[in-house]
Amino acid sequence: MSEQNAIQTGNEGSFLEVGRDYFKRIKSGETGSLPALLGLVILATIFALANPIFLKPINFANLLTQAATVTTLAMGLTFVLLLGEIDLSAGVTAGLSAAFLAVSMASYGVPWPFAVVISLILGMFVGFMIGLLVAKVGIPSFVVTLAVFLAFQGLQLVVVGKGGLIGIEAPPILAIMNRPMPLSFGWILLLIILVIYVLTSLISRRQRSNSGQQNKPLSLVLFKAVIILVVGGALVSFLNLERGANPAVTSLKGVPYVVPIVILLLAGGTFVLNRTKFGRHVYAVGGNAEAARRAGIRVSRVRITVFMISSTFAGIAGILLASRQASVDAAAGRSIVLSAIAAAVVGGVSLFGGRGKLTDAVIGGFVIAVIDNGLGLIGLASGLNLAITGGVLLLAATADAITSRKSKTS
Repeated sequence: MSEQNAIQTGNEGSFLEVGRDYFKRIKSGETGSLPALLGLVILATIFALANPIFLKPINFANLLTQAATVTTLAMGLTFVLLLGEIDLSAGVTAGLSAAFLAVSMASYGVPWPFAVVISLILGMFVGFMIGLLVAKVGIPSFVVTLAVFLAFQGLQLVVVGKGGLIGIEAPPILAIMNRPMPLSFGWILLLIILVIYVLTSLISRRQRSNSGQQNKPLSLVLFKAVIILVVGGALVSFLNLERGANPAVTSLKGVPYVVPIVILLLAGGTFVLNRTKFGRHVYAVGGNAEAARRAGIRVSRVRITVFMISSTFAGIAGILLASRQASVDAAAGRSIVLSAIAAAVVGGVSLFGGRGKLTDAVIGGFVIAVIDNGLGLIGLASGLNLAITGGVLLLAATADAITSRKSKTS
């Protein structure tokens, strides 16, 4: 027993070594989401100084719901980008899923749970067809998804009909983006996140020790747990403050329902990428598809599955879009795909494949949302939003290209 403990201790790096390795990766160009985090802090500081409303509870809750749709779409696109592919149809897939959701409930009386399932199945089927054309037929993903983008705009017009607008009346659907959870639910959610993080970290440490791999120090796990507790507690406390314009008539306080949905998608997707054989295959194919094929990985199956995951996330984004607007029109989802791609790339996901995480997409989604929200608060022209977002995307893509060039050289 003592010998096993000695082995485990010997395989555990120190906190200082972890810090040195991190800064070494930064010097080599592997900055990950660090630039996006720094940019997020700078943007938030500028907008808070320009307009104090930016840091009010009502605006912060609005920022979370504003970022949810783009962030969800960006997480799905991350799977595709990790393969070095692109999906330009994700936005219209979200819009078409939202249209099927609305039509099935409004015109055919389908209960909302079944309507949600129909929307998700539609998204998954779209991804399956795109994956087949890319993986089996060999058509470039840019061409396939551009064709789907154009075709689905017309199909969405047909589904929505001549009225051009279908309302959403199901209270559970509307509550996702427009209502907060009870105050205690926010604290329960934080506790669940903390417990899951600690348990998964300890299980991972045990597995690495049993296989003779080096572990990160236990102090690092405890440090991250404290950060989750402190930051999460501050956010829950802040969102639990009253933000209703007239609390006597309508009280509005608590964590929005969409927050645990996005967290669940993030946790599930991260588990798939980091803890499963399929996730390792995704990174392998994105890094070098030919080498992955020679290693016995079924590259075609990985590509098809990844496009199915991306389109399923698009279906979920469509439901969030319908919930936020309380309606679906014929143009729903057309413009958000570029914002979602920008969010993933700005967050640190490589356009060249093989490098990135779902948390990068979430951080990038907040950067895009903060730009949109902050510019609106300080009263600048809406056109500047697209100009600044484009500039940020260009900088992120430039940094990504330089990092990829350095990696290939080394």
